Amino acid sequence: MKKNLHPAHAPCPCDSGQTYAECCGQWHKGMDAGGYAPTPEALMRSRYSGYVLGLLDYLLFTWHPSTAPGDLELSPVKWLGLEVRSAAEAGDAGIVEFVARCRDSGKAQRMHETSRFVRQDGRWYYIDGQMHGAE
Repeated sequence: MKKNLHPAHAPCPCDSGQTYAECCGQWHKGMDAGGYAPTPEALMRSRYSGYVLGLLDYLLFTWHPSTAPGDLELSPVKWLGLEVRSAAEAGDAGIVEFVARCRDSGKAQRMHETSRFVRQDGRWYYIDGQMHGAE
């Protein structure tokens, strides 16, 4: 796993308004300690932060085995911000709609997705996402 050098007291990359330690940092660290994101939104935010910080092991760890890629490479995208538009859960299923802003090869882009999550053995996993038209 890539060593996470994001300061614990710095703002969380997911734009929650909390520090990294109070927000996604605990779930990134919890991967080894058995602490998992308690809601689909918390998992989605921690996965966004995982992309920002290049935490490939965390991204694969939180991807449901039925849909996870065997390997994962991150493109050299600079992530700029996250807006969660809605989040809901019913039983062991969850959905989060979000817009993530990034810069790819100097060009600003927005990724609008509705992601699906499932809870299995008390732990949330990312299943897949539906991309929405360009914004």
